[in-house]
Amino acid sequence: MHAINIISGISMLGVFVGSAALIIILSVFNGFEKVILSLYSNFTPELKIEARLGKTFDPNTPYFNSLHKNATVFSYTEVLQEKVLIRYGKKQYIGTIKGVSNDFLKNKQLDSTIINGAFTLFENNTEFAVIGSTIQGSLGVNVNDQVATLQIYSPRRNAGNSANPLNEFVLKSITPSGVFAIQQDFDDIVVTSLNFTRELLDEPQMVSSLELNFKPGTNLDDAQQNIVNKIGKDFTVKNRAQQNTELYKTLNYERWSVFMILTFVLIIAVFNIIGSLTMLVIDKRKDIAVLTSLGADKNLIQGIFFFEGMLISAAGCISGIIVGLIFCVVQQQYGLIKMGGRLTVIDAYPVDIKLSNTGLVFLTVGIIAVIASGISARLSVKRLDEIKQDL
Repeated sequence: MHAINIISGISMLGVFVGSAALIIILSVFNGFEKVILSLYSNFTPELKIEARLGKTFDPNTPYFNSLHKNATVFSYTEVLQEKVLIRYGKKQYIGTIKGVSNDFLKNKQLDSTIINGAFTLFENNTEFAVIGSTIQGSLGVNVNDQVATLQIYSPRRNAGNSANPLNEFVLKSITPSGVFAIQQDFDDIVVTSLNFTRELLDEPQMVSSLELNFKPGTNLDDAQQNIVNKIGKDFTVKNRAQQNTELYKTLNYERWSVFMILTFVLIIAVFNIIGSLTMLVIDKRKDIAVLTSLGADKNLIQGIFFFEGMLISAAGCISGIIVGLIFCVVQQQYGLIKMGGRLTVIDAYPVDIKLSNTGLVFLTVGIIAVIASGISARLSVKRLDEIKQDL
């Protein structure tokens, strides 16, 4: 009897640990997703207009001018972007320069992406650049050193054969004012004013894209469709998810991959119930025979063991979910478990609790428990006639 109770307790403990782990891991992945998408959204526009063919286009058209004056548009940013060679001291790096118009700085969330310095592009008649963390790490840039500057090289548009290769490039120097960190796709960018980039690239009129942010309450789907209908087939209009589809796909793949791995662990834990119920069936063989002699049919006996298997699973699942949610709330409020790195964006593991996760875990455990309990219940009536004959 004690052995059966211990085995049943171990089965319940396995379901408890598996359920708690699923809740915690899913909540942490939701937290990471929320943080990453928040940082991504702080730096990227709600809608982005690009030329379908070619790198640049002319923004000085009647429709774009009317869009700039649209009452629902909060910021209308002209962007000129190109690959450049960046030097700092003796080190060099091939990155991307992104020149932006003044409306880019209307986004007050930009400061949340800064890990060193400030998001300043122009001050006291001086041009500044804000660089990504990848560039800062590769070149060893010190934003507190106002003497050392970034040298940015771009090929001349009408370059010819010259004895000195440096004559084939336009060189401009600029002082870094801050370092931002978002995601690998963005952290190799140098953000400067649009005028600085135009002079560097010798591009006085064309732009690479138009970035639009709208006032709160604007229906972005309707705004996107309205622009698509009026802009013609020569341009593409992308929302945030369409601008970086790989990021969204990666986040979903990672979350569901971990969920499947933990589900397999949970399957092993729940199927321990088969072992405990099998031991119980062996121990209760005489009781089963007595019940059948008193008129109990096979369905009733199967139902008893099925119900017991479901009770074990439900007790472990519910207690695991409760403990997992309590842990998530504590982590969310106090950040007890730290990341281990010296990041200013997040220092503790982020947690985002969703009711759908609780339902998903409960449904997963329920399905596995029904299968395991059903198998155990069938074993309870197997060889029932032989048991009765032995008695």
